[in-house]
Amino acid sequence: MLKIHQLFLRTYFTIFAGIIITFTLLTYFWAKSLYLHQIEKNLIQNIDTVAIFLKDKKSMGNIENIVNTLNEELDLRITIINSDGKVIAESDKELSDISNHANRAEILQAKNEDIGKDARLSVTLNKELLYIAKKVKINEQTYYIRMADYTNKINENFMKLSLDIVYFVVLFLVIIFLASYFITKRIKKETDSILSFLIQLSNKKSSFNLSSNYTYEFDKIAKLLNKVALKLSKKQKQKSRQTAKLKLANRQKDEIISAISHEFKNPIAIISGYSETIINDEKMPEAIKIKFLNKIYTNANKMSQIVDKLRLTLKLEEEKQTIVLTPCSMKKIVENCIGDLEDKYKDRKIHILGEDTRIRVDEILISMAISNLLENALKYSEDEIVINILKDSVCIVDKGIGIDESEIKNINQKFYRVSNNGWNNSLGLGLFIVQSILSLHYFSLKVKSEIGKGSEFCIEFE
Repeated sequence: MLKIHQLFLRTYFTIFAGIIITFTLLTYFWAKSLYLHQIEKNLIQNIDTVAIFLKDKKSMGNIENIVNTLNEELDLRITIINSDGKVIAESDKELSDISNHANRAEILQAKNEDIGKDARLSVTLNKELLYIAKKVKINEQTYYIRMADYTNKINENFMKLSLDIVYFVVLFLVIIFLASYFITKRIKKETDSILSFLIQLSNKKSSFNLSSNYTYEFDKIAKLLNKVALKLSKKQKQKSRQTAKLKLANRQKDEIISAISHEFKNPIAIISGYSETIINDEKMPEAIKIKFLNKIYTNANKMSQIVDKLRLTLKLEEEKQTIVLTPCSMKKIVENCIGDLEDKYKDRKIHILGEDTRIRVDEILISMAISNLLENALKYSEDEIVINILKDSVCIVDKGIGIDESEIKNINQKFYRVSNNGWNNSLGLGLFIVQSILSLHYFSLKVKSEIGKGSEFCIEFE
């Protein structure tokens, strides 16, 4: 496959050769036609002059001398032919060597039209001539005065004219060639730049902005390619972000599976251990057996709560959870939540401050939200917990390890588990459930925290 400049050169030289050949042929035939017409005109004028001269003669006796004299002066072949076709005078050949001319084309035409002409190769002279014959009356006798001129002069004139024309044509074409060549070089430069841009684009390594001010078309192409590159770059970045999200999701999935396994592993181990002990020890005292059965029951409930928490998460995420609003005492709900956690967190102090307020809520769901927040506070702090009940909010304040500011915006996400500073919210569902429950009530959760000083989680009703 040819390069663009090679294609240009081949096309240019083909056109150049075609123009030269066509122009040469046209010039030749045009010049020849023009020259023959001029010779014909001159010959007719000379024949008329000779006819007038001969009409003044009373006798044709010295016609041979007259023809020779005119031949020297006019440099033309002159022939006088009678009505029978016999040549009576010839300037270029002996009469004894000349045959009858009655059947010559120009003579036959002159008989009918007074003037005849023909261009042919003379056998006598072995040269191409243009013959003009005219029928005239001299002393009441019909004669044909024929004159001929050599057409080889056209070749001489044509060569001179052609050389002049070819010189100017070649000069003109050379100028066009140089102009076209430089244009082609510039086009090649532009196309090479576009090609390089496309190669980099295909390799996803486009690092420069394509520009061209050579022509409107190249400028348009450059702008369109830049738009395509920008779109591809955005798609690539989007793909990279999606890949990063997918990797993060896979990592989180592995962490979730690990967390779920860990959450189930301990209760299952306890249930399995105590069950095996009861089965193997038939003489176990009743009090110890009841204690072991209570342990089994407690851990079975714990597993059930984990499953319920996962099911509730799915319902909340799919917006399939319904609520039943009833006027409730917030202080009573908080006290019930504290009571549920006392057995698990013995010797921990929880203080309730503020006055009671009644508000329409789904008591079960709000209790679950407060319990999650309260249990987080108990897990990650060793000091006392304070619960402030206000008219428009309930705030749970602890003096625990705190949460980094960069993590606060993410802690409400499902399965999000803060790893820095030892923060760990189990399956990462607690705060997601809290946020989802509050959203159902059109409440909001505000979080303030400082590393090493503690956290404050506020449920705002308005």
